[in-house]
Amino acid sequence: MTQPSRGQINPYAGMREVPGFSLTSTDIEDGEPLPAELYAEHAGGSNRSPQLSWSGFPDGTKSFAVTCFDPDAPTGSGFWHWAVANLPAAVTDLPAGAGSLGSSLLPEGAITMPNEQREPAFTGAAPPEGTGVHHYWFAVHALDVERIDIDPGATPAVMGFMMRNAVLARAIIVATGEYGQAA
Repeated sequence: MTQPSRGQINPYAGMREVPGFSLTSTDIEDGEPLPAELYAEHAGGSNRSPQLSWSGFPDGTKSFAVTCFDPDAPTGSGFWHWAVANLPAAVTDLPAGAGSLGSSLLPEGAITMPNEQREPAFTGAAPPEGTGVHHYWFAVHALDVERIDIDPGATPAVMGFMMRNAVLARAIIVATGEYGQAA
């Protein structure tokens, strides 16, 4: 059996297909390297989440969820950097740093799930040496429910399971990162 090449792993490939909409950022671009600020502090960065804006989502959208996932992490299960649920439908952008631990930049009612380091926050990129180019899938999911009824201590994978039937559309930016790129 042939394994997929690094960078060809689509974390949404096994899910129900949904339409896309527009996702932009002043910090990241699709297919381009992450800026140093989006790397973890121990990797030479500032551990800052990117600015994100979205538009063109379907009528009937009642809330959004935001995720960042690295399928190239050498774990066998990828690495969740960020997961936020229950963003109201009126929210169509997040400022840079909204994912910081204890940030007041997320709207009331939003829930940040614990990342792989068990912190309810964004954790920056830190690809291990020798693991090549990593792909950071920043996604905004338009949902047909006002909120996901989820324990704030649940994992991002559980959040994905809980919202799977509510996703109307998904917008994605895939940025790249490598060991030592932020230094």
